[in-house]
Amino acid sequence: MAWYDEAVFYHIYPLGLAGAPKQNDYGEPVHRLNTLLPWVDHIKEIGGSALYIGPLFESVGHGYETTDYKKLDSRLGTNEDLTAFVAYCHEQGINVIFDGVFNHTGRDFFAFKDIQANRENSQYKDWYCNVNFWGNNEYNDGFSYDNWGGYNLLVKLNQKNPAVVDYICDVIRFWVSEFDVDGIRLDAADVLDFDFMKALRRTANEVKPDFWLMGEVIHGDYSRWVNGETLHSVTNYTLHKALYSGHNDHNYFEIAHTVRRLQNMGTLKLYNFVDNHDVERIYTKLTNKAHFAPVHVLLYTLPGVPSIYYGSEFGIEGRKEYGSDDSLRPALNIEDYKDSVKTNPCTALIAALGKVRQAVPALSYGSYDELMLTNRQFAYARDLDGTRVIVSVNNDDAPAGMHLAAGNCAAYIGALSGEKVSVQDGHINITQPANSGEIWVPEGTDLNVKPVKAQGVNVENTNSINTNIEASSVDTEKATDMVVEDTQSETTKAEDTKAAAPKAETTKTASENTASETTAKESESESTPNATASDNPADPETITVDWSKSPESMTVPELQAAVLAKLSGNGPVDAQMKKTVTDNIWHDSLVNWLKSFR
Repeated sequence: MAWYDEAVFYHIYPLGLAGAPKQNDYGEPVHRLNTLLPWVDHIKEIGGSALYIGPLFESVGHGYETTDYKKLDSRLGTNEDLTAFVAYCHEQGINVIFDGVFNHTGRDFFAFKDIQANRENSQYKDWYCNVNFWGNNEYNDGFSYDNWGGYNLLVKLNQKNPAVVDYICDVIRFWVSEFDVDGIRLDAADVLDFDFMKALRRTANEVKPDFWLMGEVIHGDYSRWVNGETLHSVTNYTLHKALYSGHNDHNYFEIAHTVRRLQNMGTLKLYNFVDNHDVERIYTKLTNKAHFAPVHVLLYTLPGVPSIYYGSEFGIEGRKEYGSDDSLRPALNIEDYKDSVKTNPCTALIAALGKVRQAVPALSYGSYDELMLTNRQFAYARDLDGTRVIVSVNNDDAPAGMHLAAGNCAAYIGALSGEKVSVQDGHINITQPANSGEIWVPEGTDLNVKPVKAQGVNVENTNSINTNIEASSVDTEKATDMVVEDTQSETTKAEDTKAAAPKAETTKTASENTASETTAKESESESTPNATASDNPADPETITVDWSKSPESMTVPELQAAVLAKLSGNGPVDAQMKKTVTDNIWHDSLVNWLKSFR
């Protein structure tokens, strides 16, 4: 067991949170990192035990175009500031991981500057991919090179060059010796060379016990990256999508199916999240803001390592605007939220979940057993050493009865509500309030958690209560209306009609419901507007895949078609799955995705 196995992460994008200028003039250091020290106390207060912070190192803009891997960004301060910051985190019992942007550098990086100055005579000309001195680019360098994501600002490192590998491994050693960091989140890990990642893993094993490598991976069989030779974990984008769309569509089958598929990849400790610095805030994504509660109960109790992105515990909004991520990375003052655990129901819920997670080992180490599944109700058990913890969620606007197989104890306590239920004939019978979730632990479990409102959480109007739900065992707060992001506008409305069936359906077991409702849901997905190939003249489904070609030699449309073909071999491909494939226009990412199929 390592520290990260029990971690509850908090994620900070420091340049945004500290209010740093968008561009770096490489002037005198401004000690903005020190203004983030009070956030460490806040992390501890809400039950966090680990911090992912980055990017941190000298860059010209957003932080991912690195200028110097061994110098804290001047807009944030000095190396001494960063050393002190990590030391303070450790004093508070919080482990720290940095962003490792090792797939590419910025144009101000020393190796690239040397190529600009010395061209063919540069000793670093092989540090980057496909440097061509017969080409040119928009900067008029007089040569061209491979970039990342279509941006020549981001120059792709040649990870097969031993000198590059040695340099990056030395950077990791420097970060440990200088700052005492506990791990690294590898940016763009889905396009990193696998031998390169193996070298990073060997270095991780060398520098510090339990040094953690977590990679940013979007699609594919995560076990290809998470294993004993490469990474310890990757970002769980698959579950991220299921958590919000499963609530917006009133479709817990999507979430349960996703969990099963992830379980089939092996015993992986994936990095779970509902939002981050690249995607819109969960409070913005949810059509019904009351679903904030069940979404986060699932985040903290499903297999994996949970993470909260700074500010989302307050229920703040964040929508991508004009292709910019600035609104997702705002400057915040912790003083404006100093009483949030007491006054903000969203924060109170997150704090309670953090403490429950730390107090109940089964949520970190327990096996997963699905107990009940309908479109609008879902329950499962986390079993560890003879102890069963039960999780129940309800995305309906009315309470629901649930009959759930219990463990070997006389009674259960709702860790969030404090409600007590007796075990009868090996089961508990509960009424799960509308738009809510609960974690049922054996009576006598030492939680030290005060009851919180885990239903209908709303940060704007705590006095607006649905009187029909108020009579249930847990209070509720009616959610305010917000517009859901554009990608969710394609969701079919047929689900709402079907799910309005008599409530007797909610007492069925998962085995009685799974087959019929999964078939119905798949049928609905296939009839979703804009789901047919004819609607899109560039639809990859119109392309015949030449399987004799290597993935590397395929075009982006060919790769998309190949991935869809592989997915269809594993089961029905619905409109959202297809959209996820066609939205991915990055060649290297698609190559790795296609290779991940076995």
